[in-house]
Amino acid sequence: MYVTPRPDARDDPLYAVRLGLTGALAYLAVAILNPTLPPIIAALPVGLIAAQRKSFSAMKALAGPVALIVLVHAMAWLVEFLRPMPAVYIGGMWLTYFAGFLLILRTGTPVGMLVVIVAVLMSVMGMHGTATLHAMRDGFVDASLVALVLGPLVYFLVPPATSETHVDDTVPSSGNTTMGAAIRATVLLGLSFWLYSVMQPSDMMMAMVAAMVLVFPTRRRVWSEAMQRVRATVYGGGVALLILGVWVLSQHLPILLGLIFLSGLFFGDRMLFGPRQSMVYQYAFSVVLALVAGAISTQDAAYATFTRIVLTLGGAFTAAFATALLDSASGWRDRQPEAA
Repeated sequence: MYVTPRPDARDDPLYAVRLGLTGALAYLAVAILNPTLPPIIAALPVGLIAAQRKSFSAMKALAGPVALIVLVHAMAWLVEFLRPMPAVYIGGMWLTYFAGFLLILRTGTPVGMLVVIVAVLMSVMGMHGTATLHAMRDGFVDASLVALVLGPLVYFLVPPATSETHVDDTVPSSGNTTMGAAIRATVLLGLSFWLYSVMQPSDMMMAMVAAMVLVFPTRRRVWSEAMQRVRATVYGGGVALLILGVWVLSQHLPILLGLIFLSGLFFGDRMLFGPRQSMVYQYAFSVVLALVAGAISTQDAAYATFTRIVLTLGGAFTAAFATALLDSASGWRDRQPEAA
């Protein structure tokens, strides 16, 4: 499974400035577009752009948003087609989860992770109705288009020091990956029903917190990812409450954009030099963006923070425990699939 490495200050000394600028511009896009689900446009472009390392890659900047647009339209069509048939719908979602996890385990590519995230978000939103499903689809498309514009812009304004292109080092998993993918698809299917029962549609970006812990092939990595999500939620929730405290006193867009920039600058610096893994701070900045956007638009900040923490602790740890237990019982990492 490919994990994005820590950014190198020698290759990209202004990485933190670019991260803060991306977050501020994403919030400016929210103010201009006034979308139905602001947290998506606030957080998703930052996630796509912040994952790049070293020099700007036009291929990655284009491929990520375009692939996301294609996936959300395909999943929206599939969900809408299957929803009148509940049993077929459940089976179709399981097969989609299975295909995404199998791609992750056999190739290590992050494309499979994108498939899983889109599938769980669109399938859970589909349970709420067609209108909600279309709102999520349109939100993803808007966020992808914003990312297409912001990616080249922020790299032009704040270029890295190196011209070297980063090459992803993907590592396939060993063992019976079919069994591993089936276990993760089954756990995620159960998690999807839990998300539907406890989460509001406007909070569904939080579903990624729980879904992400399942993409890793070993019990140690699954538990490590769950702990990263908890830390990120606590860090991001604290900073979000500080920003909202200032917002209550002075509700002006330039002040909000400045605070978002400063929070991105802080977490970007921690990604470069912090004691934790860099993804903890990137997740934390995503938490800040989603919580602040949701609180300002429709949500109560205290409720949103509490919900994300409960989801992280409850959903992520339950999913991690179930996956680790089934992995141990099956022993799929030490077995090879039987030849046909």
